[in-house]
Amino acid sequence: MLIEKHKDKITEILGSYPEKRAALLPLLWLAQEEHGYVPETAMREIAGLLGLTPPQVYETATFYTMLNRQPIGKYHIQVCRSLMCALVGSEQLLGWIHAKLGIKPGQTTPDRLFTLSEVECLASCGTGPMMQVNDDYYEQLTQKKVNRILDDLKRDGCSSLKSGPFMFPPTLTLPLEGGGMGGGASAKVQKRR
Repeated sequence: MLIEKHKDKITEILGSYPEKRAALLPLLWLAQEEHGYVPETAMREIAGLLGLTPPQVYETATFYTMLNRQPIGKYHIQVCRSLMCALVGSEQLLGWIHAKLGIKPGQTTPDRLFTLSEVECLASCGTGPMMQVNDDYYEQLTQKKVNRILDDLKRDGCSSLKSGPFMFPPTLTLPLEGGGMGGGASAKVQKRR
């Protein structure tokens, strides 16, 4: 099914790697783009294509939290539970989401709009408590902000409160002078705010 539907894309992916096995993650990602998650049928199909066993593919699919093994809601809310976010209120953030949506981590709302997950680190340690919804970051959250974000998503499909992810903090002056190997390099980075 996946192979038949995406034959050209799969050929392109396989051509990008010296060994077929190296294409495992991009193929799992393709399956997730197709289905919204990575079903076992797709894992078996990918295993056959790459000459791997289904358990080898399953091990990889279960290792990465960005690969979903069951259907999720339209908006996948991921709450960082690392130490830094825990210290500034990730448990409280989970409570706010539960109060608003009535779901706990691992659950999806009955209307299939929201799925809530806990993840280990979203690399936004200085801006917690924070959450990622699909590909967007929402940082320095309060209960009021969380309620607004969830209302915006439900009503409009987006929220103006998204904040990243960004490569550099907004206070960083660009270009960076004297950085890099040897001290003479200058970073030419476009600010994304």
